[in-house]
Amino acid sequence: MHRERVSDNVYWFQSNVYAQVTAGVIVGPKWSVLIDTLALPEEAMEIRDYVERHLQTKIRYIINTHYHADHAWGNYFFPDATIIAHARCRDLLIERGIPALKEAKKYNPGLKNVRIVLPHITLDDGELTLTIGKKHLKIMAAPGHSEDGIAILVVEDRVLFAGDVLMPIPYLLDGDIGQMRATYEKFHGMTLENIVQGHGEVILRGEVAPTIDDNLNYLNILEKAAKTAMRRKAPMEYLAKQDVEKCGKSRIILGGLSAELHQQNLEYVYNLALEKAKTE
Repeated sequence: MHRERVSDNVYWFQSNVYAQVTAGVIVGPKWSVLIDTLALPEEAMEIRDYVERHLQTKIRYIINTHYHADHAWGNYFFPDATIIAHARCRDLLIERGIPALKEAKKYNPGLKNVRIVLPHITLDDGELTLTIGKKHLKIMAAPGHSEDGIAILVVEDRVLFAGDVLMPIPYLLDGDIGQMRATYEKFHGMTLENIVQGHGEVILRGEVAPTIDDNLNYLNILEKAAKTAMRRKAPMEYLAKQDVEKCGKSRIILGGLSAELHQQNLEYVYNLALEKAKTE
């Protein structure tokens, strides 16, 4: 696992096992806040060990940016923590998370004793502020990657934990392209020093606006490709030729997963365009 200090008492962790997924810790004088927990038991326990042994503190709160396994299944390893998430995150953990974990246990013995731990405190589309020492964490809705997405701003440091709504390549299959655009515009209106993406590297101050603009441009390219495909006799063949690099993203990001995610995005946006055409 990679880790580094982002700002004073703010730490970033990145998995070297699954898709460069990230987590974060904000350290206070008496207790700490963990943002996301990673998916694998050994990684969640490694974070816990580092916080307790090296940072000399205990996790009192966990904030789940959304319900997906690689961000929320590790809740189980922090039994004394109070969990905060979007109200829909709680619903989706019940509806999808519990069945998904049951299925995953068939193939991964390491998950045998894991269970889904639901959020104790939830917010809808407003904001919630958590004070930790001299820092204030502003928790806000940030949908797009999933309907339950939230982001967390460390107000004094202008560090934003964006969850999966901001990744090196946007991923839409469980989300909404319009909501993702709106969330990006919201981030554009904030003065930020760093953004911690849900996957990938930390975005530095000078890269914040260009990174958001690049993702917005990618969404535009997806929609343009979908519209063009609708005019072709063999639309899926056309989409298959619109590879990730042709659409402005690198194929080596996220451990080489970007090409697969991109093709899924293309098909998703194409199917949306078909549905829209049927109603017009």
